Amino acid sequence: MTEDRWRESLSYLGEALDRLGEVLEESPDAANYVIDATIQRFELTIELFWKTPKHLLARYGRDVTLPLDALRQAYAAGWIDNEEIWLGMMRDRNLTSHTYRKELALEIYGRIREYYPEMRWAYIGIRDQHPYPG
Repeated sequence: MTEDRWRESLSYLGEALDRLGEVLEESPDAANYVIDATIQRFELTIELFWKTPKHLLARYGRDVTLPLDALRQAYAAGWIDNEEIWLGMMRDRNLTSHTYRKELALEIYGRIREYYPEMRWAYIGIRDQHPYPG
């Protein structure tokens, strides 16, 4: 069950990253739909980015319940680099989930463009370090 759960989470994460990448290729529009869509997809991707290591850690018998703990353990395991940028992503995700101010949305939108390569690299690293045996 643990193997299936983490593989399913990794698959969803890959799909979410692809969708985030698609919207990042679009130019922001006057009505801010692209910015709003980018932020929404970022929130989903970050959610999956802490749950995937959580499920992978469970595979190794380590129980994690909090997002920051999952990211810190993923960093300690070498599954992600640059712990500070990941903590920044979590802060931005919390801000976008609980507050909406246009200025803040624009700031975070700019950072998401910077975060995306780090997210893509981490996903590939996790995927390639833990190939599915089946």
